[in-house]
Amino acid sequence: MNEKLLSLAAELKHRIRGQEQVITPVVGVLQRGELGLTPQGRSKGSFLFLGPTGVGKTKLALVFTELLLGKEYLHRFDMSEYQHADQIKNLIGDESGYEGRLGEVLAKWGKGTLLFDEMEKAHPKIMDVFLQMMDAARITVGRNKRHDLSNFYIVFTSNLAARDLMEVQNLPQSRLKNYVLEVLNDQLRPELVARINEKQVFNKLTYPVQREIAQLTLDEELLRLRLLGYDLKPEPEVLEFLVRHGIDKVYGARPLRDTVERFVQGAVVRALLEKRAASGCLGVGQLADELILMNEAVVID
Repeated sequence: MNEKLLSLAAELKHRIRGQEQVITPVVGVLQRGELGLTPQGRSKGSFLFLGPTGVGKTKLALVFTELLLGKEYLHRFDMSEYQHADQIKNLIGDESGYEGRLGEVLAKWGKGTLLFDEMEKAHPKIMDVFLQMMDAARITVGRNKRHDLSNFYIVFTSNLAARDLMEVQNLPQSRLKNYVLEVLNDQLRPELVARINEKQVFNKLTYPVQREIAQLTLDEELLRLRLLGYDLKPEPEVLEFLVRHGIDKVYGARPLRDTVERFVQGAVVRALLEKRAASGCLGVGQLADELILMNEAVVID
């Protein structure tokens, strides 16, 4: 465990690009949580990740959970599904005995990470639920069934002030964080925000960081295909092609993985259907709308 915790920061910085200022304080909470230093009656650690869509907020929760516990221990709740009063029971149950999705997760799993994405979209009454979780590391669901959260990490993400962040990214990090927290306290309950261990603001992805993320995603896909027997060597222009098609002004790097898989696998599929070798040099097609394998050798049946 000690070796895993010592290498945690380096591994997170490798997989979450462009957010170095977030990694160090997050790792500090995780190390204290894993070493059992969290005060009694508190969760192992709590986080609020703020910033534009597609910059790594959800991915950071997924990756640290995978590294410390296993990816199956990440339990994600999309708070846009709980915007109306009649949807609250879907999360925490009702008097009929139904425990809600949160209750079901806690009944099955004794540890893990609870990820509440886009928390600001939840119905205001759910903020009372969050406050109970943060105040005493427990939650009451269904027919007053109580669950202990002291062995869980709790992560909230929010896009509050995201539009402003896209415009004022040139501010120093300390001023940027203070600005976002001011917006946060205006729109969320300050007593809830105050109980969260780490509140971190994620940067907008610069072009060099976009290229790093695209390269990392491409390398992962090429390795996966190599294990299947397809050895692809991308030309330099492939990376620029993937950044152009996979990074979105609104959604950031969120579409990138699907983009890489679609275009790279598409090149392999076409080669196989045309009975050409599905390995070799990977380049951009003549019309710049697809990736192609430039090996023209015909596969012998």
